Amino acid sequence: MEIDFREIFTAGMILFAVIDILGSIPIIVDLRTRVGKIQSEKASIVAGCIMIAFLFVGEQILNLIGIDINSFAVAGAFVLFFLALEMILGIRLYRDEEPKTASIVPLAFPLVAGPGVMTTVLALRAEYQTINIALAIVLNIIVVYVVLKLSGTIERMIGSNGLSVIRKVFGVVLLAIAVKLFATNVKGLLN
Repeated sequence: MEIDFREIFTAGMILFAVIDILGSIPIIVDLRTRVGKIQSEKASIVAGCIMIAFLFVGEQILNLIGIDINSFAVAGAFVLFFLALEMILGIRLYRDEEPKTASIVPLAFPLVAGPGVMTTVLALRAEYQTINIALAIVLNIIVVYVVLKLSGTIERMIGSNGLSVIRKVFGVVLLAIAVKLFATNVKGLLN
């Protein structure tokens, strides 16, 4: 295992696109007004722990139920594809219940460390070294923490149109990642 900055950067950008913390600012602001104070530290730490734990034991869980990493990665490509469509088209395919509290649910899970992120983490394991993915997760959690702390300020600076543009750009990037992930792992299924 060696640290590869290119892998860290690529895995970090993929996770950044899937987490979509900038696109989630309107949701975060709405949660803050509905439930009061959001504990940014708690939400970030819990989300990071969920992702790191899934990075290390996710594959064993899959093996336990008899699913190989290529199958999971192909399924993950479909999840990423639909997440990208949500981001690009501005539609909601996945709906969740209304939150009562905000720091752990729905912020840490499923907003930050949701099913799409978990799928992505395992799919990344098929292509990158674990240490590089773990470092990419840590870097993303730092970004998540900063955005949670400064969500109101960021929303005022960028504006709703700016957030919409950022969301759509990351949606296109995520769509390309989903296609690549599918193409790479479907070969492994067919062989």
